[in-house]
Amino acid sequence: MRFFLFPFSMKTSELYRIFLHHTNVTTDSRKIEPGSIFFALKGENFNGNKFASAALEKGAAYSVIDESEFKAGDQYILVDDVLNCLQELARYHRQQLKIPIIAITGTNGKTTTKELTSAILSKRYQVVNTKGNLNNHIGVPLTLLSLTQDTEIGVVEMGANHPGEIRQLCEIVLPDYGLITNVGKAHLEGFGSFEGVINTKTEMYRFLENNNGKIFINTANQYLSDKTGTVSKVCYTTQKGLEGLEGELIQSSPFMVFKARFPKGWLYCKTQLVGGYNLENALAAAAIGQYFGVDPLKIQETLEEYTPANNRSQFIKTANNSLLMDAYNANPTSMAAALENFSHYYAPRKAVFLGDMLELGESSQEEHQKIVDLIGKMNINQVFLVGNQFYGCLHTEGYHLFTDNTQLIEHLNKNEIKDYLILIKGSRGMKLETIAEKL
Repeated sequence: MRFFLFPFSMKTSELYRIFLHHTNVTTDSRKIEPGSIFFALKGENFNGNKFASAALEKGAAYSVIDESEFKAGDQYILVDDVLNCLQELARYHRQQLKIPIIAITGTNGKTTTKELTSAILSKRYQVVNTKGNLNNHIGVPLTLLSLTQDTEIGVVEMGANHPGEIRQLCEIVLPDYGLITNVGKAHLEGFGSFEGVINTKTEMYRFLENNNGKIFINTANQYLSDKTGTVSKVCYTTQKGLEGLEGELIQSSPFMVFKARFPKGWLYCKTQLVGGYNLENALAAAAIGQYFGVDPLKIQETLEEYTPANNRSQFIKTANNSLLMDAYNANPTSMAAALENFSHYYAPRKAVFLGDMLELGESSQEEHQKIVDLIGKMNINQVFLVGNQFYGCLHTEGYHLFTDNTQLIEHLNKNEIKDYLILIKGSRGMKLETIAEKL
């Protein structure tokens, strides 16, 4: 193993030379691989510096720390701030590679769009993308540091829950291209208002506008179209007659079928995605693939092959019921879209299991009541609402209300649900996917 000597304050370029010999980076001392670099991050309830020695004992080559009392040898790299150091290293690495990077954000659909985009581009390029949901100020740098000399395109997902966050992430990623899937009512507690959501997401447009980048945009989305400014655009559209690669929904149940008009004509795509609201996601990925020269037939093939996972837009057939599992996350916009889509499905018996939508701040009770009111207009046989916010809503007699999953599971243990088409949706913190085995 090669060792380096370093001063009290290490410059990013010096740390980068170490990184080139030890390219596996982790922030979790429980997941150390031999020869890796451990970054000792801090949180409200933990101090990674305390685990620096344990990381070395497990085989890490170095531990990056920011508290001098934990420096016990040459394998400890002392810096002013570990998080800043991680972000600066990732930015520096990105600059050395000089490859195109596509940044994707939005209220709904960003992970699905990221996965579809990466799958399409992989038909022609070596692609590295954000793994799972590592889309914040820690996950984004880790994604950048996973790029290698063989990578030809990077696809980076960006999440945000407060103003300025997308701008900060763009300063780390330095994207050449950007996509905002849509804007909706999510994280209102942090953003303050729907306008706050729009302004934060479109920070990406301003960055690309100031750095000669390009955006991919659905010209049918007026909220976003009004915010593009002078940035260069590659367009797609879900509305006939507007500029861009045109897409048209043909069928939404049980799986989405749509057609897209490429330069040589229409192509039909029979996807394995649940819900017509995925049209925007699929069309955005197709537009990106077309821009980067992927054969339209390969785009079609990829969209039809892609199988959703992680409780996003999944159709699951159990011994007793058919489940539309969309329980990874929820906000007023996505919840209403899921219910509207569900209302178009034909089934003799239908039921919904909805969990609270979190981080809505002062608007929370109002937004939950709107969802309950929406359900009341639909032909749904059984309604199960989980969480304190839904519990406090005015509702139609006969609805099943539970404060948490434990109560719901107890109910399901005693009352079998059979031969239903069921929609399951709620915020990630509600963990509604845990009820699937009871259905």
